[in-house]
Amino acid sequence: MMKSYRKELWFNISTRRAYINITPRVEECLKDSGIKDGLLLCNAMHITASVFVNDDESGLHHDFDVWLEKLAPHEPVSQYRHNVGEDNADGHLKRSVMGREVVVAVTNGKLDFGPWEQIFYGEFDGRRKKRVLVKIIGE
Repeated sequence: MMKSYRKELWFNISTRRAYINITPRVEECLKDSGIKDGLLLCNAMHITASVFVNDDESGLHHDFDVWLEKLAPHEPVSQYRHNVGEDNADGHLKRSVMGREVVVAVTNGKLDFGPWEQIFYGEFDGRRKKRVLVKIIGE
């Protein structure tokens, strides 16, 4: 019989930008769900944050940050039309590049990853509470 599980993970990052490995928290959700075979969706519920899959290597995370800041620099905030009364247009653009969600296969009760794959929360306009949705369906 098909089962469904839903949980929100909450974050309050103290910096404007950060990259957080959320794989252990997602694996805890999978364990709690009891689902052994199916699909897991994990998505940022805010338009200036991202969920993505990549390697957990600090040099790579630094490279992401430098690259994204070149693509969509935070300052000067006046360069963005969106920033009339706001200062987070760059966060929207960074999120568009890094993506909203990931879908991971669940096999034998485990995330069916390739080598080195981990799930990350990317924050591009922090210093406030934000959510990530974990939705798992399967048997």
